[in-house]
Amino acid sequence: MRLNVAMVLRIAFGVTVKRTVNPHFSWFVVRNCSHTLHEVSVAKRSSSEPRIAISKEKRSPFAKNLFLGKFDHDVLTYPEVLDTEKLQRLENRVESIMKFFNEDVDSKEIDMTSEIPKEILDQLKAFGLFGHLVPEEYGGLGLNATECARIDEVTGLDMSIAVTLAAHQAIGLKGLLIAGNEGQKNHYLPRLAKGECIAAFCLTESEAGSDASSIQSRAFLSDDKKTWILNGKKSWITNGGVADLFIVFAKTEISDHIGQKRDVVTAFLVERNFIGVSSGKAVDKLGVKGSNTCEVNFDNTPVPVENVLGVIGEGYKIAMDILNNGRFSMSSSSVGLLKKLIGLTAEHAITRRLYGKGLSEFDLVQGKFAILTCATYAVESMIYLTTGMLDTYEDPDCAMEIAIVKVFSSENCWKGVNECLQLLGVMGYMTGHPYERMLRDCRMTMTFEGTNELLRLFISLLGIQHAGLELRDTVKKMRNPLMNPGFVLHKAWQQRQQANDSPKLNLGLDGYLHPSLQSAAKLLEYCVLRLQYGVEIVLARHGEEIVENQMMLKRLADVVIDIYAITAVLARSSRSYCIGLPHADQEINMAVTFCHDAHLRVRNNITAIERGPVTNNDNNYKSIAKQVFNNRGYFAAHPLSRNY
Repeated sequence: MRLNVAMVLRIAFGVTVKRTVNPHFSWFVVRNCSHTLHEVSVAKRSSSEPRIAISKEKRSPFAKNLFLGKFDHDVLTYPEVLDTEKLQRLENRVESIMKFFNEDVDSKEIDMTSEIPKEILDQLKAFGLFGHLVPEEYGGLGLNATECARIDEVTGLDMSIAVTLAAHQAIGLKGLLIAGNEGQKNHYLPRLAKGECIAAFCLTESEAGSDASSIQSRAFLSDDKKTWILNGKKSWITNGGVADLFIVFAKTEISDHIGQKRDVVTAFLVERNFIGVSSGKAVDKLGVKGSNTCEVNFDNTPVPVENVLGVIGEGYKIAMDILNNGRFSMSSSSVGLLKKLIGLTAEHAITRRLYGKGLSEFDLVQGKFAILTCATYAVESMIYLTTGMLDTYEDPDCAMEIAIVKVFSSENCWKGVNECLQLLGVMGYMTGHPYERMLRDCRMTMTFEGTNELLRLFISLLGIQHAGLELRDTVKKMRNPLMNPGFVLHKAWQQRQQANDSPKLNLGLDGYLHPSLQSAAKLLEYCVLRLQYGVEIVLARHGEEIVENQMMLKRLADVVIDIYAITAVLARSSRSYCIGLPHADQEINMAVTFCHDAHLRVRNNITAIERGPVTNNDNNYKSIAKQVFNNRGYFAAHPLSRNY
């Protein structure tokens, strides 16, 4: 159950707060009483009285509703998922894993040999890291999303290890958790949780790429109907050469209710020891070299009918469910890498002297560190806001939030590592230091488990679809003004402030944050209302053809990504200040700084949407790109050329 400030005070102290009298007074009360609240909560948790089971709330999707200009104020109450006991247990586990990574994991050797040593894998298994997603009844740790994210921060210190674990759990065995029956779970999960059996996710094919519906692998039912005969070739499969269990997606043929045959995608559980299963040679990659990536082949492989995962024909849905959830682990790994790199680079800037001054004294250097730190703070805030939703809501619709975090975290990780290498100078370019390896390793986060370009389309189209259902009548009338003159005039009157880039701020978000964040809360309101305006523009202008206007969709995606980031940093910094965390005043500073920068990006994106493709350069971009493709490359004449 989510508690706002008034509810907390009423439960803990019997105090009733009327927000209409003074919406900010409650924050000062909480600030002054934070120690008392903590003592009361600890006393309650340590009581011998039986715990009361609290059912999870069902909530409407937060990010999707932003496309309608709707904002769930409860999201500004930053989640506290773990009680004191669970938090302490988690931090103890994290401390042990961190010590192991700092003292025993040689990332340089892993990169050079393109292999994770057996003793490292054995210790990871001993930590339970091959099964922290698996419920305890199947031999796993049964951790929730928040606990998993905290551990992923540490495993992200070596991205080869992070990718290996993610391929095994986040997308490998995830299918069993989502769609497996009890027999399948009991048979496979205990061994998978212990690391005795490694899993791999086999969807991608060389000709299909990210388009799962275009896969060519096929399976047909044997004459005795006891086995499926699987044929196909899967490409770029992480853990492909070391896995013992493959979750394979293939086309199968079914007959519909009128007897017509059609192809559907079905998921299968395929063991390595099945006939016809083979792996190709491990490919040499730009980064994450320690993770095994190869081609996996299935040649007339018999798969028992009991090994169909889920239902025949539901493979595509299962694959999307796995990816929508599984891509989240890379985000947590990215923030762990960023925080380590900030520390290494800051140490260099403090000790390095240039022109008689410390490198850290230069304004340009300070600016780079500030921007990188604010971005890392935003990534971290978004991760744990999202895990809070996953852990506290019933059947949470968070596919968009997870995609948002993946895009934002991966791109800021790449920018951050690149900036750090610039600050390190020549040292950053040398292979004797870890920095260039980190650059190579983090590059994959923008490509793995859905490229960021496709995820931007996924984000915007999900939002457009959600908004379109509610705005259908509005859009119809706006696209036919001659038949609806009264409605169009009324709508134009409503939007006159939007057209002047001055929407009426009526969401009241400042009442849910600490008073020091009032100005930032107004910026958040502005961004939410401008997104709604942008959605109405593209729907009215393009209708169903918006799918073909991908540059507009990208801008909408970028806007909602920034809005989600602003929401996360404001909610987190407000909580930090109110409960008196160390450096909370600087968290406020970081949040406000980030909000100002994100607000400018939102303003520019909505302005570009408003101006349209003729004046915002979109048509020019398309024209230039067509010329490149027509000439199969760069087409401009050399500057030394002459027209004789």
